[in-house]
Amino acid sequence: MCTMAYPAIFGRVELMLGTETLRRLKTTKVAIFGLGGVGSWCAESLVRSGVSELLLVDSDCVAETNVNRQLMATTATIGDVKVEALAKRLREINPDVKLDVRAQIYDETTADSFGLEQYDYVIDAIDSLTEKAALIRHALSIPSVTLFASMGAALKMDSFQIRSSEFRKIEGDGLARALRQKFKKTGGYPARKFTCVWSPEHRENHGEALQPDAADTWSAKKARLNGTVAHTTAIFGFALAGLVLQDVEKKATPSI
Repeated sequence: MCTMAYPAIFGRVELMLGTETLRRLKTTKVAIFGLGGVGSWCAESLVRSGVSELLLVDSDCVAETNVNRQLMATTATIGDVKVEALAKRLREINPDVKLDVRAQIYDETTADSFGLEQYDYVIDAIDSLTEKAALIRHALSIPSVTLFASMGAALKMDSFQIRSSEFRKIEGDGLARALRQKFKKTGGYPARKFTCVWSPEHRENHGEALQPDAADTWSAKKARLNGTVAHTTAIFGFALAGLVLQDVEKKATPSI
């Protein structure tokens, strides 16, 4: 592989955000948990925008049912480890990107192994409620970490209803409702407020119910499988990346 530098890659980002913001993006560290239809697109957007150090965490392999919405999922990658398939693509975008690739499950027993205190931002794109609640609590217990979380991206079709809000202000999202109940039952809300990407839209499943794919271990944990389409899950991921960029820009240029 060519090892030359690629100074023009981020030229348009610099024109948009300025030299100081781009410099900060290149030293920003982001941890992404869950690399499905939301997290995979978030990772790509961050790398294309100049973020040069990421932690990628997902225990799954690419399943046939992932191909409709997940960035690295193609018929050629079915059966591959998700984090490795995604890492390959991200390195093709920026050969100099630093990736810590973990084919692991995040839970309370593994939490300390990820070293979240080393990161500026944590992106929660986890599906499993228990692990999602644990990650949010953990990340928000570290004062130096900013957390952005995805609520439910399944059963959404209308791109123009997708928005961001502080978690307590979300209305009409089933995952947010379940997460509130989880927090109440297991020790209360996290130490700090946090911003989420979500949509109030709710659609019903149609067609025949599918069985969880044997290669899709997260699906096997869910009570039911919900319909998804690529454009909405991707917009959720891009919106999370946008929150990171906006926050870095704000810190680089406080007058904005």
